[in-house]
Amino acid sequence: MAMPLRQTIRVATYLFEQKMIKRRDKFPLIVELEPLFACNLKCEGCGKIQHPAGVLKQRMPVAQAVGAVLESGAPMVSIAGGEPLMHPQIDEIARQLVERKKYVFLCTNAMLLRKKMHLFTPSPYFAFAVHIDGLRERHDESVAKEGVFDEAVEAIKEAKRRGFRVTTNSTFFNTDTPQTIVDVLDFLNDELEVDEMMISPAYAYEKAPDQEHFLGVEQTRELFRKAFAGGNRRRWRLNHSPLFLDFLEGKTDFPCTAWGIPNYSLFGWQRPCYLMSDGYVPTYRQLVEETDWDKYGRGKDPRCDNCMAHCGYEPTAVLATMGSLKESLRAARETAAGSQR
Repeated sequence: MAMPLRQTIRVATYLFEQKMIKRRDKFPLIVELEPLFACNLKCEGCGKIQHPAGVLKQRMPVAQAVGAVLESGAPMVSIAGGEPLMHPQIDEIARQLVERKKYVFLCTNAMLLRKKMHLFTPSPYFAFAVHIDGLRERHDESVAKEGVFDEAVEAIKEAKRRGFRVTTNSTFFNTDTPQTIVDVLDFLNDELEVDEMMISPAYAYEKAPDQEHFLGVEQTRELFRKAFAGGNRRRWRLNHSPLFLDFLEGKTDFPCTAWGIPNYSLFGWQRPCYLMSDGYVPTYRQLVEETDWDKYGRGKDPRCDNCMAHCGYEPTAVLATMGSLKESLRAARETAAGSQR
């Protein structure tokens, strides 16, 4: 795991406080903040732009966005969308969150990144998270537009040149093979030398136009088991807990912890997670206290049966790591090793 040491300590301290001091059963690790749904691409695996035109024109006010994160108390924020760089005040949202020492990951397809980069300031609390689903042909096909991969690569190089932390987010589908995963992660890790990489099996997002290429559980396990072979998993700077990577390989299994990475959008806090829309509530407390969490998960809700997305299972892996001295030491070793790579 390649999470910086300062961030690792901050998150570990937060978890200890929530579990051992405040004795809370449910609390967020990272908030998925969606201050808009509009996007400049039409990816087949995403359904955000399926919203009505009136909704796509809306932009969340800065105070509302920052207030939601502060209300939740989460130490980390993933600003997504839509394409957040289309928000006219996205730099102010990020700045105010960084001022409060929240770790901010601004997720972007990078089409506007070089144009908007000057609005941001490098900080250990801030990173651009660029979405890259494969090498040139594969990525451009997934976003339904030629030239996006090349622009993203140039934007990553420029961001790193200016001193920004740059992470990537890659989603893999049933059209991927172990080799396509190895190819793109080798490129990001060794050639672009991004700071961290996040990976996820494609999730059955119900609004996505393409519903044919999501991975099943056994497909996911076989795909990542083969991709991780030969020492790749240890070599890549993956931004995941060791137990979550074990989970992807099928070495262990977990229940979903959807409340650990909640989604806040123009509609409010989404229940139970950003992949499923079973209603919205105005506060995180209501999300936690008024959602029937026991009815979700594999074997309980058919929509969950093939899901192995990080938003539900990474929090479970992190909590399981915290509850085990052996796994805590293992995570610490991998963090230390990642910082030296």
